[in-house]
Amino acid sequence: MQDDSKKPIMAHLDELRIRLTKSLIAVIICLIISFPLPKYILPVLMRPVAGLDLYYTEVTGLFSSYIKICLYIALAMAGPYVLYHIVMFIKPALKRKEKGYLYILLPSTVILFIGGVVFCYFILLPPGLTFLHSGFPQWLGGNIKPIWTVTSYVSVVTQLLFWVGVIFEIPMVMFFLSKIGVLSPQWALRKWKWAVILAFILGAIITPTPDPVNQTLVAGPILFLYFLGCFLAWFARKGMPFRSDRRNV
Repeated sequence: MQDDSKKPIMAHLDELRIRLTKSLIAVIICLIISFPLPKYILPVLMRPVAGLDLYYTEVTGLFSSYIKICLYIALAMAGPYVLYHIVMFIKPALKRKEKGYLYILLPSTVILFIGGVVFCYFILLPPGLTFLHSGFPQWLGGNIKPIWTVTSYVSVVTQLLFWVGVIFEIPMVMFFLSKIGVLSPQWALRKWKWAVILAFILGAIITPTPDPVNQTLVAGPILFLYFLGCFLAWFARKGMPFRSDRRNV
């Protein structure tokens, strides 16, 4: 029987096509299942801002926002299945122990992502969106009233929830890369200054406000997660020599 690691390139491409097709079908099925749910989720998304009224100015504005929420629900529902196919595709490139590490760490990806979403919803969104909705207009004066469209609001909130959830995966990724000998914890610690700069750049990109307080609310957890990742990377390599046959990044 032919070893999976020695498959010709066309066989790998064919396997990739099959797995991508199955993942896409799973997302479509979950999209259909999720169709009744946004009517319950949209009011929850509006709660971080007190007294928020949303409007839509385009004919399909409300419907497109409804579909966008459906899509994010479908991605969350199909995520574990898609992740399974990603793992199965890269599995032949990993050694036996590395596969074991991957299987053990997989559940943590879901937990960390949910943790990031919860942090964003309860800690980041209320002050950030309230500042934009009432704080900044009141400070500016001129009796300016915000009229937010449902399209813009749903787009901002769903993107924030998703990307903050992704950022919370940093410690797990650093632990795994160090465990398989790809990432050196010493190298990661030496780059802490760059980590600080990138954390605040990401904070500025992710937060919906130019307010440095809200940027810090994002940058702070990113830095904490980075240094937690450095510790986990060191813990992963504790008592193990760093591989000489891998690139020491």
